Amino acid sequence: MPGRGGRGGSNNRDPLPRSVQVSKKLSRLLRHAAEEEGIHLDAAGYANVHEVLTNRLLRSFKVTFPELRDLVLNNDKQRFALKPAFSSSPAENEDDKLSDDPKDWLIRANQGHSLKIESEGLLTPVSVDDRPETAVHGTTHAAWPMIVASGGLKPMARNHVHFASGLPAGFTSIGDGDGGDPAAAPPVISGMRKSSTVLMFLDVGMAISSGLKLWRSANGVILTEGDAEGVVPLEMFKRVEDRTGQGVLLEDGKIVKEAPASWATKGKGKG
Repeated sequence: MPGRGGRGGSNNRDPLPRSVQVSKKLSRLLRHAAEEEGIHLDAAGYANVHEVLTNRLLRSFKVTFPELRDLVLNNDKQRFALKPAFSSSPAENEDDKLSDDPKDWLIRANQGHSLKIESEGLLTPVSVDDRPETAVHGTTHAAWPMIVASGGLKPMARNHVHFASGLPAGFTSIGDGDGGDPAAAPPVISGMRKSSTVLMFLDVGMAISSGLKLWRSANGVILTEGDAEGVVPLEMFKRVEDRTGQGVLLEDGKIVKEAPASWATKGKGKG
């Protein structure tokens, strides 16, 4: 079986489209590698576009500013924001192109950082009055037993645990009985991998009342650093369900069905 990412495997697969390759390099630079690459990020996570385009991670692609601007505006998950260096708000359409000089523009990743950036500068706080109806984290069969063993979700290598404010297109949900079926809402564009097999629905009201800080990114992802121990406890989830037929695994913070033993072995041997 070919290795993930093509390591040591055959060359049968088509190469990723250029836009995807550039997006991945840009994500790596702005989310994880800015400091080591000598790129300055301000308090809101913005970097100068000229510095980004001339950095070694993107230099080999010879990305032009018009190409970068098109990638930001048309990215399917709205991962990035672009704004004039002298403006306080992101550029959202062609009318905002006040300059064609990349030195006059700033760019950031909207979420997903491992670099330390203050949440207040990057994100909008979620309050009781503007809380999302749905906040759902997608995970895998292999990860679920480890989440249970650790007592909840952790940010791991990133600054925040990520929740989508709905389900991706094509996903279905058992429904929670009091808030309706989250799959009936318009599909979200970001916040969950389409490969997720286990859906974890946060009790948003309980989380806020318990003092958990929730944030919203510019592309609609709900994020949290977790509690004082950096965990989103299982007790804060109103339902966890399996997409492959196992049904509800957790309800109102309590495990109601043990995962199949085979799930625990799926993650073994993977680095």
